[in-house]
Amino acid sequence: GGTMKRRAGEREKELKKKKLLEELGENSLPYLTPADADFHQLWKTKYSKLIFRKSDTVPEELHQMVQESFLTLREHNCFFQDLVRIKGKDFLTPVSRILIGNPGCTYKYLNTRLFTVPWPTEGYDIKYCSPQIHDACKALMRLNDYLHIEAVKALQGQNLFETKEIKATTVIDREQSFATSLTEQGSVSKDQSSVCVPEDDRSLQNRTSYNLTLLNYMDPLQMLYLKQEPYFGMGNMAVSWHHDENLVERSTVAVYNYSCEDSAIQESHEQELKGRDPAVWHVGLKVAWDIETPGLAVPLRQGDIYLMLDDLNMTHQHCVLAGLSPRFSSTHRVADSSRGTLEYILGQCELALQNLQTDSDSMALKSLEAAVVKQVEEIHNEVEFEWLRQFWFQGKRYLKCTDWWLKPMAKLEEFWRKLEIMTSLVFSEVRKEQQIEEQRNETISCFLLLLKERQKLRKEWTAR
Repeated sequence: GGTMKRRAGEREKELKKKKLLEELGENSLPYLTPADADFHQLWKTKYSKLIFRKSDTVPEELHQMVQESFLTLREHNCFFQDLVRIKGKDFLTPVSRILIGNPGCTYKYLNTRLFTVPWPTEGYDIKYCSPQIHDACKALMRLNDYLHIEAVKALQGQNLFETKEIKATTVIDREQSFATSLTEQGSVSKDQSSVCVPEDDRSLQNRTSYNLTLLNYMDPLQMLYLKQEPYFGMGNMAVSWHHDENLVERSTVAVYNYSCEDSAIQESHEQELKGRDPAVWHVGLKVAWDIETPGLAVPLRQGDIYLMLDDLNMTHQHCVLAGLSPRFSSTHRVADSSRGTLEYILGQCELALQNLQTDSDSMALKSLEAAVVKQVEEIHNEVEFEWLRQFWFQGKRYLKCTDWWLKPMAKLEEFWRKLEIMTSLVFSEVRKEQQIEEQRNETISCFLLLLKERQKLRKEWTAR
């Protein structure tokens, strides 16, 4: 209920914003780049949870390993455009991607589930298609460890800064009237929704322990068409405005940038150039549902890193503005794995099969209670549409890197076949007259709802 209300509220805000933009006509909203005098002040007040690390702060050995791994994965054709679903229609992403991370982890965005190519993890038997792909995955695991440490340090620094700021504000407020102090305190954290509360180490670890990275690659000169940034007139976009989906709440997102800067692509240094340099890749930021605060366009150089701390991903939106050179990025996330791991879905299957009585020569259901039937059929739908069809629709591309997912998928198919038998057993049981009519009707009605849902989804997937 809360999610639906929030989405409805966001839609309403979006419509209002579109209306205001139409009234603005061709006059775009203002945005700042580092060349503007107020850029750093705006960053400090409205975008303080965006942390930037220039490439010279990162160990040279790590740069070398990571950049080689990007090129290796491109050479082995391991980057793929995803077919995503938006408002019931399928679109190919302009950016090509690959997901690398903890074995058995998945990441879902825009109705598309990506399956990790596992990085070399102790205790797992992972066979890669080549030693080079193994080394590439290992390098990205090293980067992941490095970014985790950087994120913890950044969050600790942020907490320390906010604590000092709150103490300083309190001292000033003692000399002012009570009413004034309330307005002053209110304005201190107006754009940052979370008030600073000292965090324990576990919370910091949980929100920075990246379980996967989504790698992106795009060569803008190979693209026939790129969408224009609609609000600020920032130019070509590689990735439109969005919040990152399917993440642990208030978790940090860390991004490593590698734009393959070519000496043939010269930067523009002309004085009359207003706004961002179109030859250079940028990350764009704006405060969500706000048309008064100027946006930011931050240039991304080879080897730069940026961190989106705490609730920045919820309170703000970001986009990626294309330059002229090919660009890789590694975007490290704490994916919400409550329903997205192999361990979770295998557990769900085991739970469903607890209702199946298996003798040597026959099968029967232990219970026909509506709640039990509903749970089993929901798991049946989840296995088929969130896992098997998602994997065989796009996941098999990852066989270019490793065959790790083939055994788990065979196991899930085995479970699915048993779930199909359980569905047919419900059919044959409800036809019998022995049960109490009220209970029978309740079972039939919830069973039919889930079957209709299954039929609808099967038609959709067949059409895709």
